[in-house]
Amino acid sequence: MDRILWADDEIDLLKPHILFLKARGYEVDTVSNGRDAIDALDANPYSLVLLDENMPGISGLETLDIINQRHPELPVVMITKSEEENIMDQAIGNRIADYLIKPVNPNQILLSIKKNLHSREIVTEQTSSDYQQEFSGLSRQINMADSVGEWMDVYRRLVNWELKLSDSGSSMSEMLLMQKRDANANFCKFVRRNYESWVTTDDHPLMSPQLFKTHVFPLLSEGEKVCFFLIDNFRLDQWKVIQPMLAEFFNVQEDLYVTILPTSTQYARNSIFAGLMPLQIATMYPQCWVEEDEDEGLNVHEEELVQTQLDRFRRKDKFAYTKINDTPGCDKFLARLSNTRDLPLQVIVLNFIDMLSHARTESKMIRELAANDAAYRSITESWFRHSSVLDIFRRLAELGYKVVLTTDHGTIRVDNPIKVVGDKNTNTNLRYKVGKSLNYNPRQVYEMHNPKTFGLPSPNLSSTYIFATNEDFFSYPNNYNYYVQYYDGTFQHGGISLEEMIVPLVKLTPKK
Repeated sequence: MDRILWADDEIDLLKPHILFLKARGYEVDTVSNGRDAIDALDANPYSLVLLDENMPGISGLETLDIINQRHPELPVVMITKSEEENIMDQAIGNRIADYLIKPVNPNQILLSIKKNLHSREIVTEQTSSDYQQEFSGLSRQINMADSVGEWMDVYRRLVNWELKLSDSGSSMSEMLLMQKRDANANFCKFVRRNYESWVTTDDHPLMSPQLFKTHVFPLLSEGEKVCFFLIDNFRLDQWKVIQPMLAEFFNVQEDLYVTILPTSTQYARNSIFAGLMPLQIATMYPQCWVEEDEDEGLNVHEEELVQTQLDRFRRKDKFAYTKINDTPGCDKFLARLSNTRDLPLQVIVLNFIDMLSHARTESKMIRELAANDAAYRSITESWFRHSSVLDIFRRLAELGYKVVLTTDHGTIRVDNPIKVVGDKNTNTNLRYKVGKSLNYNPRQVYEMHNPKTFGLPSPNLSSTYIFATNEDFFSYPNNYNYYVQYYDGTFQHGGISLEEMIVPLVKLTPKK
């Protein structure tokens, strides 16, 4: 039973209210002044305090200050006759749980108590009930989805429920995880049926090569200053947890787009910056394309690729390209921004989340900190809130930049190894393989025997690309158990899943 302390110099007039609360299962103790309230709190455990602001002796605000010092975890509901704004400000500044103005009725008191003592249980129960009611409808939508737009709607709904259930602590999270797996299995079948037509015809969704053409160049043509801000490995659920922070400076217009395959930095990001499919990059700008087995970094030509796209579209826009890997990199960019503030185009690549996913694979401590999707989101949110990246967005808003915020691909937490055998030149990615003599079970993968048909370069005449689906990851028979144990539960990219292929594309317009 929750025990409540009510401090009010007119406590005798509140007996009907007290009886009302007792009838609903609360134990209520009463005092008539602040000093007695403090003594009672020091002597007994309470769940909540109802505190009158205007009492003889020490005032309600003074009592509140002492309570906060001695019992900082205890919620205090301030009740007052005064509507003066400065008193409200002082009470709120002292971290009250709620503020009620007399005369109060019993239901107001009960609502405040429930909000402060039982909100989590109520939200959990209601959220679980709401999800159970929507479960069947969402399952039907998953089974019937047959267009990119319908799959985007499915994914949005799944992510929204994932966030709601995670925040509420609902036991329905396991059921949602099963539904997500079912959705991914159906989405992978959808991609198998349609991907070839997307990259060989004009009938396709918005994909990586079209981002600048559709979302950057029109803004530049309207005379806007534009910042194209790419966060590597950035999923829809991660965007959702940082959105409230950016909404302070920007009006937000959220959309999604579909990445090309492989959903890896070398292919998808280069495709964005060049405005071309990877095969076209390798053919037209061979100096900017790095093969899988070369020692050179796979994304060292991004600035050059942006320039080639501007040139092909006969655009004269000046731009600055910046790649940020750490906090000093953020600080350096902010320092340079004063000198480049008038450039029409800023292109920024932020690698933190990519490094986080790799660190989670390499570091046991990071694995424990990001043990599941909810923890992974939490680390992303905490990093963003406390890093200089938020300062970059704040400064871009001050300078009047419209920001196109997106990513080159997402990631998925893998937990099901499937065996593949390749020669020493086979790439190391766990979600896709390219090689000339791959040995695998074709029923477990999506195959591309003729890479050129799919807009991909072929390192050898007989090269084949294969892609993992669902939560699968590729493993080698040699040292199999160690390999599986090392990568099980890690976040990977390169293959086919909702998380990897359907990713945020957000337009941020500075608030005036």
